[in-house]
Amino acid sequence: MSSFSDVLTGSNLLILFGALVALVLLKSALVYVPNNRVGIKERLWSPKGSVKGGIIALNGEAGFEPEMLRGGFHLLVPFMYRVHKKNLVFVPQSEIGYVFARDGIPLPPGQTLGSSVEGQSFEDVRGFLQAAGNKGPQRRILREGLYAINTAQFVVLVDNEVYALRLAESDFEAIRAMQTLIKERDGFRPLMIDSRNDVLGVVTVHDGPPLPVGELIAPVVGQKTDGHSTHASFQEPDRFIQSAGYRGRQQQVLVDGTYYLNRLFATVDIIPKTVVSIGNVGVVISYTGRKGTDLSGEDYQHGELVLEGERGVWERPLLPGKYPFNTYAGKVIEVPTTNFILKWQAGEQGSKFDENLKEISLITRDAFEPTLPLSVVVHIDYKKASRVIQRFGNIQQLVEQTLDPMVSAYFKNTAQTKTLIELLQERADIQKRALEDMREKFAAYNLELQEVLIGTPQSPAGDRQIETILTQLRDRQIAREKLETYQRQEEAATRERSLREAEAVAAQQRTLTESKIAIGIAENNGLAEVNRQSNQGRAEAAKIRAVAQAEGDKIVAIGTANARRIELEGAATATAARQQVDAFGGPQIRLAQEIATAITKAIAEARLQVVPNVVVGGDGKGANAVDAIAALVLAGQGAAATALNGRHGGE
Repeated sequence: MSSFSDVLTGSNLLILFGALVALVLLKSALVYVPNNRVGIKERLWSPKGSVKGGIIALNGEAGFEPEMLRGGFHLLVPFMYRVHKKNLVFVPQSEIGYVFARDGIPLPPGQTLGSSVEGQSFEDVRGFLQAAGNKGPQRRILREGLYAINTAQFVVLVDNEVYALRLAESDFEAIRAMQTLIKERDGFRPLMIDSRNDVLGVVTVHDGPPLPVGELIAPVVGQKTDGHSTHASFQEPDRFIQSAGYRGRQQQVLVDGTYYLNRLFATVDIIPKTVVSIGNVGVVISYTGRKGTDLSGEDYQHGELVLEGERGVWERPLLPGKYPFNTYAGKVIEVPTTNFILKWQAGEQGSKFDENLKEISLITRDAFEPTLPLSVVVHIDYKKASRVIQRFGNIQQLVEQTLDPMVSAYFKNTAQTKTLIELLQERADIQKRALEDMREKFAAYNLELQEVLIGTPQSPAGDRQIETILTQLRDRQIAREKLETYQRQEEAATRERSLREAEAVAAQQRTLTESKIAIGIAENNGLAEVNRQSNQGRAEAAKIRAVAQAEGDKIVAIGTANARRIELEGAATATAARQQVDAFGGPQIRLAQEIATAITKAIAEARLQVVPNVVVGGDGKGANAVDAIAALVLAGQGAAATALNGRHGGE
């Protein structure tokens, strides 16, 4: 009984041990991998021994096998494998995944990223290694999506995750450093160039053969006939290298759009587009390109002009517009083709080229030292813009190194031949002469001088002499203007009077017309009356002449008769008078009698007192005043009568 129990017990133990061994073997041989994960097989031992190089065992050696276990149950040789279950690699939308290969052919000297065969996938580790894929960071990137990748061979970096089978701490630190570098370059996101910002991308490639000696910019490579590139604008690094692309800054630029670039392969500098504004052209100075043939001609001795794409100054400038011009590969200098003003006046600018110009210091013939503000209008023919830049470098240097000394010297020389007053009064003539004289000089520099404008000379600080002269000139001008004003006012008054008269005439035009008609009628009537009266007058005149002739004859006859009568009466009177005188005793007595009669008549008419109240007498004989007067008269007349008698006696 006891022996049976012992046998049974031993048998149970054996079964139990066998079952336990079977379970252990089953657990070691049977592996379950979830569908959202992959199983990376690590072969622990092999009759072929350990892998000789790298970490991936391609020929059954001990090491990491290239093939993985996908979702489901898998039966393996017990105790031969260790299976590392890892998540599928997920690259989010609008992100980029970077791959680091732990095994493969070492990178050759000068190569910074691992190349890969076209069409090859990072999910095929065996194909990658058999195609001599390089270890290290890879040129190819992963776009958004899920990938079943053996992270023992390939480490995948995305923005917030590192997909890797952790092997050693130092190895993981190197991967973290790589992730940090990519973040610094914003490499986990595609490059987006927005057309609204008017920018472009200048690419610098960090892989490939170096530039030839003497070159600064890598030339454009892989151009198709349709204008596109075989390397999809640097998005396919291997094709770029195969197209003989060089590392370094590229001449080809990236314009508006989205680009999935490996930022370990190429970095991008964002620069503004070149805008040539209206009224300007852009003269291109190219730092790269083949050597071209000089197009400037034998007479031009200031440098060479070349065709577009060649190294040097392009003969044909860029017309107004926007250009994706790589400013690392060349330089565009704007040259104004519209008229621009240069002001020789401190504190004022006519354009962006005259900020360092100031008034010209002059010395006149009469020793004044004014400063002259000046403006010059200049035009540059767009076809000659490249020659101007080739000769002077830029417009600023042209103005400061050539035009400023030339213009200043001209006006200094002119001022020395003029007095200050002449400088002021002959301003228009000086301007005209300056335009004619300097136009040829400007043409020698491929410039067109349009206008010369002279300002008013100004005094140096603290000097009032010029202002005094200007005040005097202003006073003279005011006097002239007053005179002109008075003359104009006089003319205006005269014209106003004429206007008023015309208005009055117009207002009375009907009356004037009627008056003129009446005057005409009156004149006609007057003429008729004059003619009638003239005829009547002639008749009356003839009649009057006849009457006058008769009256004249009558008067003459009457006059003659009267004269004869008077003559006869006079002779009779004289005879009677003579007889009267003789009768009175002579002429004296007759005269005294007449005088006494006249005096008596006068006293009577005047009522005078003849006999005075007191009688004064000389001899007491009673003589009165009348007697005295009569005696005086008679005494005086006696002499007269004697003389008269003497004449009559003589006769």
